[in-house]
Amino acid sequence: MALLWSRGAPATDWAGLDIPPPPRSTGLSRLWRGFMTARVFVGVVLLLLQGVTYSLGQPFQPVALAISVTYFALVLLGARVLDPQPPLRSLGLAWIGSIGVDLAAFALLQLLQSGSINFTPLFALPVLMGAVVGSLPVGLATTAAVTLLLLADALNYSLGSGVDAPARYLQAALTGTGLFVVALLAHQLALRLAREEVLASRSRTSAQMHAQVNELVIETLGEGVLVVDVDGRVHAVNPAADLILGHGLAAMAVPFALDSYPAWRPLAQLATQTFKRREGRSTELPIAQARGAAREVRIRTRLTPAMDQRSEGFCVMFLQDLRELEARIRTEKLAAMGRMSAAVAHEIRNPLAAIAQASALLAEDLSDEGQRQLNGMVQQNAQRLARIVDDVLDVSRARQQRALPTGGETLPLDVAVRSLVEEWVRQTRRAGVRMSLGAGVQVRFEEEHLRRILVNLLDNAARYASQDEGAIQVSTAVGANRRAQLVVWSDGAPLDPAVQRHLFEPFFSSESRSSGLGLYICRELCERHGGVIGYERRAAGGDGREGNSFFVHFAPAQGPLPPQ
Repeated sequence: MALLWSRGAPATDWAGLDIPPPPRSTGLSRLWRGFMTARVFVGVVLLLLQGVTYSLGQPFQPVALAISVTYFALVLLGARVLDPQPPLRSLGLAWIGSIGVDLAAFALLQLLQSGSINFTPLFALPVLMGAVVGSLPVGLATTAAVTLLLLADALNYSLGSGVDAPARYLQAALTGTGLFVVALLAHQLALRLAREEVLASRSRTSAQMHAQVNELVIETLGEGVLVVDVDGRVHAVNPAADLILGHGLAAMAVPFALDSYPAWRPLAQLATQTFKRREGRSTELPIAQARGAAREVRIRTRLTPAMDQRSEGFCVMFLQDLRELEARIRTEKLAAMGRMSAAVAHEIRNPLAAIAQASALLAEDLSDEGQRQLNGMVQQNAQRLARIVDDVLDVSRARQQRALPTGGETLPLDVAVRSLVEEWVRQTRRAGVRMSLGAGVQVRFEEEHLRRILVNLLDNAARYASQDEGAIQVSTAVGANRRAQLVVWSDGAPLDPAVQRHLFEPFFSSESRSSGLGLYICRELCERHGGVIGYERRAAGGDGREGNSFFVHFAPAQGPLPPQ
């Protein structure tokens, strides 16, 4: 056993075990405490034996009583004081205070034996103790010491009475041989115990590591996960499943019945079908929510292997929100389309510039009015194509610069909005634009980017608004969330719900002559500056007319407002 815990050497004495053991063997420590308890019990028996022999008429032996009392006291003291780290590697203090005391006490009692009392069976205790909680040399040395003591007792007997001396020698030799066999067998059992303890410790550590990794993976998994047994009870659930199913799923104590809510009964039925058919299932189901419309969920089920014949394993259900799945697929498609569009735009820009330049040079030499009109159409469409190319390249640039650098440009919102709106009105000669600027704060935003956003929103408003006074209204304010906001409102007709869902997606437009990139670029620029852009149908602040409202919530800027 000493070789198993020896540093820098393989455990060749432990049946080929080459795994270093834990610093303290809990199994051998429990055996040590068991032997300490057994020694206390033996001490009590020896004291009772002295009283019983005296009551049966045997002569009083004060020496034997003194040995028994001393042994009992040393045993109690050893149980409290001795706390070695098994196995015992040498015949040191721990061996002397435990096994050595036993050998001395039992040998003296055997030497002073009276009547027919034989203390030889007591030597089995130190032999087993040395073989189990000691190394192999310690166990064999203890057994050899017991054998020598038995032979010495036989010699003492032969020198005394001499009657049947050969039989006593033979008995001592046979007893010693048996004790050697017992010591070897006990040591092998101790080796097996320590080996199983080491392997169990390694397996437990590995199992705990795998359990922690699995728990972390399940907790962070984007898909919802439910673990359901054959009776329809949920034993595990992750946060994603709570977001998909709702109804306070995360707060429920497991296990709970999956059909506890009517909205979850289709899931319970799907789990039952999976157990019946013994194969995974896949389907899409609408799951009713506590608030709002039902959520379309894709559900896949898988069965875990059964641990034994009495169990049927578990049904693991994977839940995916179809809206998020479709959005992810759409994002990937748009990303690929954006890369392709940027490459095509770069290739188009040069020949398009050549066409525009050639058309401008041609216009200087044309005198016929019809030809001038045709050339004007070429120039107009070339400029339209150039704007589309610029929009496509702006999308690419906005994606490459998603975050505004720390300490970026700040501007007074009201002053900038007033200047940009007045400039737009002069260029478009649009009448009926009303402004209500009351934010009075500065925002972290680049002025050129704010120009692009505001001009795009004003162009969209002018396209669908009426010619009435106040048909387009621009306002600024500080909202309840303490964030400045810009609102561009127009009295246009309500947007179709199908159009609203795709307003800020690229290449989507209800106009055939539009690139569908304006609002998408606005969203990208807002996100780059930490802002949010959105749409809602609401009434105007003044006369209560309903209209289309596009709003921008800005990220707050630090520092005092600059002088205006």
